[in-house]
Order: sequence, then C-alpha cells, then structure tokens
Amino acid sequence: MMSFYDRHILPRLIGCACGARAIAKLRAKVVPQAQGRVLELGIGGGLNLAFYDPRLVSSVTGVDPSEGLRDRALAAPRPKGLKVEVLAGAAEQLLFDDQIFDTVVCTFTLCSVHTPGAVLAEARRVLKPGGRFIFCEHGLAPDPEVVAWQRRIEPFWTPLAGGCRLTRPVGGAIIAAGFVIETHQAFYIPKAPKPLGWCELGVAQRG
Repeated sequence: MMSFYDRHILPRLIGCACGARAIAKLRAKVVPQAQGRVLELGIGGGLNLAFYDPRLVSSVTGVDPSEGLRDRALAAPRPKGLKVEVLAGAAEQLLFDDQIFDTVVCTFTLCSVHTPGAVLAEARRVLKPGGRFIFCEHGLAPDPEVVAWQRRIEPFWTPLAGGCRLTRPVGGAIIAAGFVIETHQAFYIPKAPKPLGWCELGVAQRG
C-alpha cells in the first residue's frame, strides 16, 4: 500500500522539481523530435505533453506506475489535436507487442526505475526497426569530486525523491542496451547543484 507521502506529497514535489524552467527548456529541445506513434516511459505529471508536435505525432501513449502522477498527466496541457493515452505500468515490463512504436521518449526516468537495463531492453523491443529513442536524463557525473558528492548524498536523496538515484550512467547504458547514439550532448544544468545536475540528452536509433 502506498504511503500518504508517496500518494499525495511526492507527486507534487516531483511536479515542482521536474517542471523547473531549466528542465522545461531541456524538454523543449528533445520532445519535438518525436514522430509517429510515440511511447513515453515514465510520463509522470505529463510535463512533456506540451512539447509534442501533433503534425508529426499520431499518438502518445504514456506509462507510469504512480496513480498520483498519472492523474496529473491526464490533466496536463497539450496541443490541440494531440491524441494521448495514459496507462498504469512499469517500464521494465511493457504490455505491448514487439516493434509497434516509431519513437520512445524517456526523460528524467532512468534515474528512478528499478532496473535501467531492463527498461532500455523493453524500449528497444517495442521500437520498430529504425525507430528512435529520445532521451534526456540526469545521472553519473564525469568528475571524480562530483561523483564523490553524488555517492554521499544518494542514500538520503533516494528515499525522498521517489527512488531517484544520482550515480547511474546514461549514455553508456543506452549503448550497452544495443542502441546506436546519433546525437548526444552532456553538461551540467546551469545553476543546479553539480551532484544533481549532470545531464545527457540526445537521440539513439534501434540497432
């Protein structure tokens, strides 16, 4: 059974943190690249929905295990004409047939799933040949002194932030799952504390 914190407080905290202006700018860079039938892993509060281009996207199917966040996603703003479906589910075990989506979108999700490798394997499975995996994730920094702080903070941060982990690699994990990265940017989010702010975004193709 979900605690009061998980059901009522955590979705609001995640909505505030993930809706910050700097994060919204990153979403605006990657999400409009989605095309065709789209699957969004960890749709959360639906903060990406405003950035989809309904001229390019035929539908968006969002999956998230949190009922509170799914409720927020259903009410989130989106362009007129964008077809959206929000489903309960875990990204590690998607209830979809193989090779049915043109695009999988994954933003600030790999940090909090139970098994990132399984999530990436599932994303690859449901993508059509030549389909694209669009990502924007925070994770393990390249600088040893920042990593040391990430490791110090993580045991306290993770329980408060919905399972978010600070020390998960991003680009390397995507390559290890069999994707071919086409575009990739990596940087510290401006004004964010460095242990929380290492970000990698880009587009990978189903290999």
